[in-house]
Amino acid sequence: MEPGETPEETVLREIEEEVGVALSSDRAMGRLDDYGTRSGFTITPVVVWGGRDLEFTANPDEVASIHRIPLVEFLREDAPLLHRIPESEHPVLYMPIGNSYIGSPTAAMIYQFREVAIFGRESRVAHYEQPYFAWR
Repeated sequence: MEPGETPEETVLREIEEEVGVALSSDRAMGRLDDYGTRSGFTITPVVVWGGRDLEFTANPDEVASIHRIPLVEFLREDAPLLHRIPESEHPVLYMPIGNSYIGSPTAAMIYQFREVAIFGRESRVAHYEQPYFAWR
């Protein structure tokens, strides 16, 4: 976040900078829970509706690739995947996608979005552990 920015202003600016999509402030629909990372950052997820037919242009200085994932992938019966590790009392949360998966913290935010927006269930995710690769 830049000084004086709200999380909503930050995400709208970052979307434009990273994938070339300019959205107005009324596209920010709300926030999910803050998620503290092992690397010392706090992520404040902001839910934004951009529409169905957005054209993305990846900024090569910021984005390696862009992936469109159908919402139905997050509704799979095998989601979420919880994995225990000896270093934590909390499981690592993964969301399966195709034949692979997304790890937390991203997976935790996707899971919370699914629970709140799709199923209307209150859900907290900040306690889920992160995979080893996120410990740096």
